Amino acid sequence: MTLPTPAPTDDLVAAFQIENWPVRGRLVRLGPVVDEILKRHAYPEPVANLLGEACALAALVGASLKFEGRLIVQAQGDGPVAYVVADYDTTGALRGYCKFDPEKVEAVSHGFSRPGAKTLLGEGVFVMTIDPETAKDRYQGVTPIEGETLALCAEQYFAQSEQVPTRVRLAVGELQVGDEKSWRAGGAMIQYIAPDEARGETRDAWEREQMLFETLGEDELIDPTIPPETLLYRLFHEDGVRLFEPKPLRAFCRCSEDRVMGMLRSFPESDRGEMVEDDGKIRVTCEYCSRIYVIEPETV
Repeated sequence: MTLPTPAPTDDLVAAFQIENWPVRGRLVRLGPVVDEILKRHAYPEPVANLLGEACALAALVGASLKFEGRLIVQAQGDGPVAYVVADYDTTGALRGYCKFDPEKVEAVSHGFSRPGAKTLLGEGVFVMTIDPETAKDRYQGVTPIEGETLALCAEQYFAQSEQVPTRVRLAVGELQVGDEKSWRAGGAMIQYIAPDEARGETRDAWEREQMLFETLGEDELIDPTIPPETLLYRLFHEDGVRLFEPKPLRAFCRCSEDRVMGMLRSFPESDRGEMVEDDGKIRVTCEYCSRIYVIEPETV
């Protein structure tokens, strides 16, 4: 007898719809994918948390794209973290990176609560970029950094740039399994569907679903024992909720030797000469995945 393959519960993003109500949403669950991304660098715990939020958010928003391309979430400021960036493409590939000052991060990390987005990034901007693969123009929306989570930044972005009422919840944490620790991340968002002739006024329904959404706990978002279907049922079973086919996610980097060679060729020959190390080779490290490319200068 062939047993059915169990539905995946990790490294996926899926849309859902509240039945007969003007609310749609998406849910993301990240396990090995975010663990691989965060462990590529020696991030302090607050910085890893910030990058995990960015990765979950990029998948949540990027999964709504109706064409082939990329969704880039970035925040930058004058704080201990210079910038955080997460990059999702419509094949399900995800990558991310943080640039930070270790001493400054350490200085703001003392206290009862973990420093969040505003403390780590300081005064700055939150940016979402849609980059189609076709000849379509890039679209970029920019808002100030608001609040201690990227979820609040995203809500502000949708309110100002898209005029779409949106609620976002993000969670990141490390789980201990035996002797190993592994990072997990999760997120959920709901959006208001504006009234039309068929629906009539829908504002009261939106207020109700927001109240239910507020009961969602961060621990539920990253708990590997709670399948996505169970999580949504807990929230919206009274109104009915339909989960659509999930899309798998994977950790992936676009770096390649060809891209590195193209970048090196963009420098004047005198600058490339200064890049040559004592053994006569040029080394380039990808800031996303930490892969080191060893290049013979004459091949450039």
